[in-house]
Amino acid sequence: MLKVMPFKNFPVLLVEDNKHDVRFVQRAWAQNNITNPLFVVSHGQACLDFLFHQGIYAGDNKPPRPGLILLDIRMPIMDGIECLRRIREHAQFKRTPIVMLTTSKEEEDLIRGYELGCNSFIQKPVDFEGLSEAVRVIHLFWTLSELPPA
Repeated sequence: MLKVMPFKNFPVLLVEDNKHDVRFVQRAWAQNNITNPLFVVSHGQACLDFLFHQGIYAGDNKPPRPGLILLDIRMPIMDGIECLRRIREHAQFKRTPIVMLTTSKEEEDLIRGYELGCNSFIQKPVDFEGLSEAVRVIHLFWTLSELPPA
């Protein structure tokens, strides 16, 4: 029998390079009374370092394993699609839910993301109210869903 842990116990990793969007997500997190710890990194390579305890995340102060990753597509250094590919190469993250955040309407991005194993795409709203609602819906969905075991 699979052991399923509720979303409320999981930290969330936000991978987003736009500082304005990061502040909006953090504000929406607070406004929606979401108590999950939210960790933020600014690009794909930093995400991999966080997940695999490399670089500044190596040593004694290792970050927790996220139960959900919110991954922007368009970022410097390493974009979200390449980051997704590298995450899914590792067995310990094959079942970790990954939601892609995008301003892109390119069908190619959606197809590639789903081929690589993302769980869903969310179109980034342009205003705070829209983003706050998107954050609320993401939280509600993953709260009501049964997550795979870690």
